[in-house]
Amino acid sequence: MDKALLGELMAGLMFLVTIFIVLVGYPVAFTLAGTALIFGVLGHFVGVFDYAFFSSLPARYFGTMINESLVAVPLFVFMGVMLERSKIAEALLETMGQLFGSLRGGLGISVVLVGALLAASTGIVGATVVTMGLLSLPAMMRAGYDPKLASGIICASGTLGQIIPPSTVLIFIGDMLQGANQAAQLAKGNMAPTPVSVGDLFVGALLPGLLLVGLYILWVIWKSIVDPKSCPALEVSAEQRRGLPVKVVKVLLPPLGLIVAVLGSILGGFATPTESASVGAIGATFLSIMNRQFSLNILREVMQATTKITSLVFVLLLGASVFSVVFRGLGGEEVVYDVLSSLPGGQFAAVLAVMLLMFILGFFLDTFEIIFIVVPITAPVLIMLGVDPIWLGVIMGVNLQTSFLTPPFGFALFYLRGVAAKFVSTVAIYRGVIPFVAIQIVAMGILWSFPQLATWLPGVVFGTNVPIERPAGEAPSQSLEDMLKGTTDTLTPAGQDNLMDPASQFK
Repeated sequence: MDKALLGELMAGLMFLVTIFIVLVGYPVAFTLAGTALIFGVLGHFVGVFDYAFFSSLPARYFGTMINESLVAVPLFVFMGVMLERSKIAEALLETMGQLFGSLRGGLGISVVLVGALLAASTGIVGATVVTMGLLSLPAMMRAGYDPKLASGIICASGTLGQIIPPSTVLIFIGDMLQGANQAAQLAKGNMAPTPVSVGDLFVGALLPGLLLVGLYILWVIWKSIVDPKSCPALEVSAEQRRGLPVKVVKVLLPPLGLIVAVLGSILGGFATPTESASVGAIGATFLSIMNRQFSLNILREVMQATTKITSLVFVLLLGASVFSVVFRGLGGEEVVYDVLSSLPGGQFAAVLAVMLLMFILGFFLDTFEIIFIVVPITAPVLIMLGVDPIWLGVIMGVNLQTSFLTPPFGFALFYLRGVAAKFVSTVAIYRGVIPFVAIQIVAMGILWSFPQLATWLPGVVFGTNVPIERPAGEAPSQSLEDMLKGTTDTLTPAGQDNLMDPASQFK
């Protein structure tokens, strides 16, 4: 058998074996690295893989440690955990419930709005779902809400942190797309490609995130009209109404101030996402002090939680680097390009195939697992086919958000089930999220039909867009593999690693 064909077959088999082992339940980071090493050894034994590819790993890992963009990850995690300890969510839910509760569906709308505010100030799905499950679900059950609707609202609203910035998911996708876009443009002969940054994705995701919030609210309003018994109004006493406007202002000002400080500094061009993350971490600590929820014990707990969460993600990243090296060394990238570029329908079919793959994997895998396995393999190819990288990153973010909601392994479902066992059944939670999964699909359809939702605002804020205009199916000036071979000798270690593998843009 031809060695090139054998290598490509092994690359495809390695991908399938990795997915299977992950589904069995083996730790993802060790699965990615271990499976790749086994196939690398087998590939070398049959003459289709060169051990020299492993020589890039030290540069990758060193590049990860010195990558400024990824410093934002632990800072945003710290900000989210500290805010969760500051009891801001409790005050928001109580006050917004009193503000809208007298309307049919008003309590559900309040949960959606609070979820959006927490998403823009914390970005941590687990903490948001658990907090709203503990606080709002009992209130919704006492008010007579349908358990399925209440569960769906809480789970969906809690996942908004994956698409509304600051989002750690967008940080990793954006950092990967930097390398993918650079590699794709160089493969097309563009020696001075316009860079794509995490800030571009943050700004690009704002309107789609608000679109999702609007669609969630419209669904609650629709349910209040066609099925008023599923979301009845609350009885708000005169005492609760007294001084409510002042209370709303006092409760909203702290999180809004933090949002303005974090996102406003990015939108205004005053700070990078990493710099704004440091502002957010300090601001969250300050709010905790203001709410008298700060102590050295709390600080220690927040730091420990931040270390655990960050370590889990970065161990996955390092395992994904080994996987990408072997996958590329076996010729897998050329296979992906050939498959996606030859699909009937050109660029449209290629993007649709990747979106379907990510959506299906979302039923079984975690968001970060999908990112580290799928995005570095497919993003360079899609950009070479002419897909706008900013739009691609945003629609991937919306798609990946769905993975938190899709049964049987949607993490938001597990988070809610863990704190709501005495209120709702597992079946009710699963049934409740189905309409919101459908809303996610509708949102992706709208974003696909109107890509300006993701690309217009970055162009306004930063003065540039990154459209990659290229007829679908047009071949690049040279293969991506040949281009990479011809350029790596002239790059710095970190830069060399970025071009050798877009997955290294996790760094």
